[in-house]
Amino acid sequence: MNNKNQSPVEGWIPIKLYAEDDKLLCRWLYVGDKDFKEPFFDETISACRVLPENGHLKRSMSSTDVLVDWEKEFEVIEPTAFIFHISRCGSTLISQMLGLQPCNIVLSEVPFFDDLLRFGKKQNRMSEILPQLKAAIGFYGAKRNENHQHLFIKTDSWHIHFYKELRALFPTVPFFLLYRKPDEVIRSQQKKRGMQAIPGLIEPELFGFKKEDLFDQDGSLKYNLDDYMAKVLETYLQAFHNILQTDKLSFAINYHEEAMTIIDTIASVTQLPISEVESAAMLQRSRFHAKFPDQVFTEEQVPEPVPAFLQKSVDLYHKLEQLRLSRI
Repeated sequence: MNNKNQSPVEGWIPIKLYAEDDKLLCRWLYVGDKDFKEPFFDETISACRVLPENGHLKRSMSSTDVLVDWEKEFEVIEPTAFIFHISRCGSTLISQMLGLQPCNIVLSEVPFFDDLLRFGKKQNRMSEILPQLKAAIGFYGAKRNENHQHLFIKTDSWHIHFYKELRALFPTVPFFLLYRKPDEVIRSQQKKRGMQAIPGLIEPELFGFKKEDLFDQDGSLKYNLDDYMAKVLETYLQAFHNILQTDKLSFAINYHEEAMTIIDTIASVTQLPISEVESAAMLQRSRFHAKFPDQVFTEEQVPEPVPAFLQKSVDLYHKLEQLRLSRI
């Protein structure tokens, strides 16, 4: 920060969005030259809060209007690819494997990106928000050392419903669409449910739902949690199918492909070189749990009849699988 040629905002990222009347503010966090290696970005934020520069976070606020101008003050890496997913389908592990390469910056479910997208949608201010989102991605994708060459962004699962906006911002960037058998996703969600699996945590309208279709007049949910997640999965799988029919820069990837096969597909599309040493490290990482790196990954297969509430999701899965195979 004392380098005369260094921008005063270099090493800082916007982490939280606040709305005051019609004005948008953001809180900043100092990350310095940290590599983002945590499974999810909220863990990175927690790790950086202890840095001395973050001792006065309440003072580290600005209008979001400055993002576009400030982002021009330092060297940024343009996105190499976006990784979309339907949840519990290997995207976290793939992101961590890519993160083993020193040349890669990997951003995994960044809360500030979600803040901007959902605010823009809810308030009908997307035209204002999108340039700020692109600038914010620049802050996160700043070249913090000479090794950095590529930027991979793993989205939240519901961000597939911002496909049109993200594609407009990045028309030449590959989009990878990771998916899995719906019954397997449901079983994983039953163990620990994500935000998208809890009605109301994510705006129902984002999935194309109406509140009156989900809730009775007394506020009680018309469906159980598995039924609701099945409906969410239907929206994801249908969106994937629609995108693949028209977007030649979108690529479907099935969870049941080997992890290294998925990495090879991403590397081939993005022209990402991987050395033998890096490949060996990735293979070793693939044998362990994505969220618990010290635990060897095991997965029990539970073949069982598809329940009626999942039938539409399963039909969409097979339809998507046929489309993926036809494009190989």
